[in-house]
Amino acid sequence: MLNGFALFHLNLAFSSIEEEQRATVVRDCYGPLLDLAESHGPIGIEATAYTLQAIAKCDAGWLARLRDLIARGRCEFIGSGYAQAIGPLLPADMLAANLRLGNEAYQKLLGLVPRIALVNEQAWSGGLVGQYLDAGYDALLMDWDNVANFHPDWAPALRYAPQRALGSDGRVIPILWTNTVAFQKLQRLAHDDISLEDYLEFVSGQRGAEDRTVCLYASDAEIFGFRPGRYRTEESNQGGTEWTRLKGAFAGLASLPDVRIVSPSDALKDAKQTTPIRLETAPYPIPVKKQRKYNVTRWAVSGRDDIAVNAACQRIHDALLRTHAPDDDWRELCRLWASDFRTHITQARWERYCRDLAAMEARLGTAPPAAALPAAAGDTATDRYIEIETPAIRARLDRRRGLAIQRAGFAPDFTPLIGGIPHGHFDDIALQADWYTGDCVFEAPGEPKVTDLDWATTHIARAGDGTVTVHGAVSTPLGPIIKVMTFHANSPRIDFELEFQWENWNRGALRLGHITLLGEAFDEDSLSFITTNGGVPERFALAGQTVEHGAPVSFLVSAACALGMTEGWIELADKTRKVRIEVDRAVAPLVGLVNHRSTGGKLFCQLMLSALELDDTRKPSPYGTGPRRFRFSIIG
Repeated sequence: MLNGFALFHLNLAFSSIEEEQRATVVRDCYGPLLDLAESHGPIGIEATAYTLQAIAKCDAGWLARLRDLIARGRCEFIGSGYAQAIGPLLPADMLAANLRLGNEAYQKLLGLVPRIALVNEQAWSGGLVGQYLDAGYDALLMDWDNVANFHPDWAPALRYAPQRALGSDGRVIPILWTNTVAFQKLQRLAHDDISLEDYLEFVSGQRGAEDRTVCLYASDAEIFGFRPGRYRTEESNQGGTEWTRLKGAFAGLASLPDVRIVSPSDALKDAKQTTPIRLETAPYPIPVKKQRKYNVTRWAVSGRDDIAVNAACQRIHDALLRTHAPDDDWRELCRLWASDFRTHITQARWERYCRDLAAMEARLGTAPPAAALPAAAGDTATDRYIEIETPAIRARLDRRRGLAIQRAGFAPDFTPLIGGIPHGHFDDIALQADWYTGDCVFEAPGEPKVTDLDWATTHIARAGDGTVTVHGAVSTPLGPIIKVMTFHANSPRIDFELEFQWENWNRGALRLGHITLLGEAFDEDSLSFITTNGGVPERFALAGQTVEHGAPVSFLVSAACALGMTEGWIELADKTRKVRIEVDRAVAPLVGLVNHRSTGGKLFCQLMLSALELDDTRKPSPYGTGPRRFRFSIIG
């Protein structure tokens, strides 16, 4: 028997839907969806609480009808939170608030709290498991295809049965797999791109000798009977005929031998007690849905000005924690942190969003100060190399390379842990370059690379306790980069404060820090990276792994993956040593990109901090004006 279930995702905050179009979407998409459930259910319907509230403003009767269909078993409601915010990019308490406020609203609007959730944008991390369990969820829906691509050892049969996902806190949660190909097949049928016979043949082909479970659909409802006009290649709107084809598809499925339509909860009932599996891997720590162009950087450091609006949300979050703010403020922050404002948002909605975000910042007093970095002070450096020595740090800087750290060691033994690796150190041609620590690189399509690897006008100041501050300025074709590095006397900590005095922030990738481990100081077999992606810390072993988070996916997409670093830190550590990097998320919530491999018996491991990436969502339109600031620290 093939058990097929379908789930329709409702989102009135969808980036390309103007607010004045919402009533049309409810009438032409959501109404026919309930008709489909009435005639061919059970069907899953998932929406954020914000979307349900927006639907009620357009058509209060729609929610009443949904409640009735749920009561009669024609619909099953699937949860996701108050707003569609990306869990692996949120501080843990923010994600918990989003889930809690969503459940409270579901109870009020529908008279129930859902037991199954669709992971928002199907952006997964191991830290989410405990979060959803603590919020009362019994199971999650997650995409199979991209996850399985990084688990070649998995048996293909795993895709046809519910599994149990292992979280980073050791707890497990049942998983229902969604299926990218299957949902695209149904979309193509509805858009008259394939025939009903072709579609039914595809579904029939999913049957096997044993019982199987397949997700027939787990995507947007708004693409049937409505077109936002975002794509030039968009199919013409065929109105109600698309919903007619969908009804024909479900009627056809019901007629197939050994195929039955079940609810998501019924699909879970067939789950067996399987060995828990870990979905995330070191090369792919935050899996997402669909093609590889959909990676977490699109909501973190791309869009119109993701890095700036995410920093503003972080500042608001911090202020709400300090003041024990009411839930209304947390609900508004959930809305402001939603994913749709970070992708293909329309100009009118972007302008309103910026006004709303700025208004909340003004009310809470969280806007960043406009003052520039302190002026250069101390002695003027004239030599190429600058030797730094404090009671806690010994380092050497290369003034000809923008004050890149050539080597740095920390108390008590001062073994150099980070620094530069010269050209020719590795035999692998892919690593035949000079590798630095502390530098900045901007790459734009078709343009020469812009870096700070040039002579830095440098001043050095020494405090009474032995702390050393190095102030450097480097000219670039896009404008000056100011770099202030503080080498502490009382702790093994190097603080970086960067200011980019650039007028234009166009399409491209900007990566900072490039913290490069000196391989001979670390044990390769026990090396790992540890960070947070929306929950408790997650550890990823690096032995035997090739990791290239920052590798381009295509000419359009500059990175393959990233780390959320949602509590503001990441550690590179072996069994005896570690390097910790901390990011000031209120200034700029940089994300992490790990580059790791072993070649010819030599270890290469580097962490880049990304402030900007290129993809199809990038449409430069700044939230604020003036120089851009970035602040991070390296701790031995």
